[in-house]
Amino acid sequence: MLNNFELISRLILAAALGSVIGVERERLSWAAGLRTHMLVSVGAALIMIVSAFGFADVLGGEHVVLDPSRMAAQVVSGIGFLGAGSILLRGEVVRGLTTAASLWSVAAIGLAVGGGLYTVAIAATIIILIVLAGIKPIERRFIQSRQQRQLTLLVERGALTFHSLHDALGAASVRVKQFVMQQSDDAPEFDEVHITLHRVSLAEYTALREQLKQVPGVKKLREDGPQP
Repeated sequence: MLNNFELISRLILAAALGSVIGVERERLSWAAGLRTHMLVSVGAALIMIVSAFGFADVLGGEHVVLDPSRMAAQVVSGIGFLGAGSILLRGEVVRGLTTAASLWSVAAIGLAVGGGLYTVAIAATIIILIVLAGIKPIERRFIQSRQQRQLTLLVERGALTFHSLHDALGAASVRVKQFVMQQSDDAPEFDEVHITLHRVSLAEYTALREQLKQVPGVKKLREDGPQP
């Protein structure tokens, strides 16, 4: 059995490592931020400590058979309810999966600290932080930019609004990232509507383009920027 100083030190380290991940999530204003990640890490570390040392007195008893590791195993599945609470469904777009994964990973960090695997826990924290903060700019630059399309619609004056576009596209309207309307310079009786579609595959883009052509009041559709 470890002394109290060692046990408390493990809890403090778990809180510190969890806070590093939590700060990154807090920076993006996610519901599961600094305090949530710290609590998950400390809680997981405490469960690991209880699992490893909490049954030392009864394990030596006659006819007593226990598997203390089962408590730690339940953390992996039990943390799922917090992850589910951070996932949001907006139309066809699922958001919060990365935060849910970070909570699950922080629980694992807490278990590692509670088990005394300090080097592994610190290394995992660094790797997770790199994935969350360092990979995102690369993802935006090389992946998301290729899934973005720009279109310009020539429509009859007042025939198209953002709300009518939302109704016309239905669930696919969540792909509309930007909607800008201005009077056409060449034809004053028409409006030019500039639409930016975000995170669309080739098949989705083709289908959305055809839907937009069928919207009442749309006279012409022009594709801007790089197209698939």
